[in-house]
Amino acid sequence: MQVVLASASPRRHELLKQLVQDFIIKPTDIDEDAQTTNDPFQTAETLAFEKAKAAIDPTNPQIIIGCDTVVALKQGDTWTQFTKPTDNDDAIRILKSLRNKTHQVITGVAILTPAQTEVSHCVTDVTFNDVTDQEIEDYVKTGEPLDKAGAYGAQGMGHFLVKSLDGPFDNVVGLPLELTKILLTNVGYFEPNLS
Repeated sequence: MQVVLASASPRRHELLKQLVQDFIIKPTDIDEDAQTTNDPFQTAETLAFEKAKAAIDPTNPQIIIGCDTVVALKQGDTWTQFTKPTDNDDAIRILKSLRNKTHQVITGVAILTPAQTEVSHCVTDVTFNDVTDQEIEDYVKTGEPLDKAGAYGAQGMGHFLVKSLDGPFDNVVGLPLELTKILLTNVGYFEPNLS
């Protein structure tokens, strides 16, 4: 069956090429705010599922991969979730709130076939450096933060923000490959490794 990636992210395209040689890109547009819950882990899984579901073509059986990355900061018992910033001021606000703290990057992955649905998530703990206001403002001026959840690209110019990572780096970029391979194996795309 043909594999479909329901994402416009060039970073996800590059990562998926490491697992799947031939796939179709079919970005979907859903109302993310309507699917956001107080639980960032649930949000990531729900959005990934809804994006994959929106790519279904009932006339053409396919393996559809949906993903969504949520950046979340826990303060007390409350989670604050950071999506893509609305503008430069919003990006500055987000980065200042993450500065010198550890937050979670949660990527939900959903794989849908006509016969099966697999949904899970991967978590990476990211600790930011104690960067200055000026460093944040200069970074935001580059434009890189505007299309990224949490307003930074750890694989790009934003790497200076990151003090340490605990968990998969590819998850922070937007597609945890180990988890995606497990889910693709579960739906029969890969042969299970029995060794």
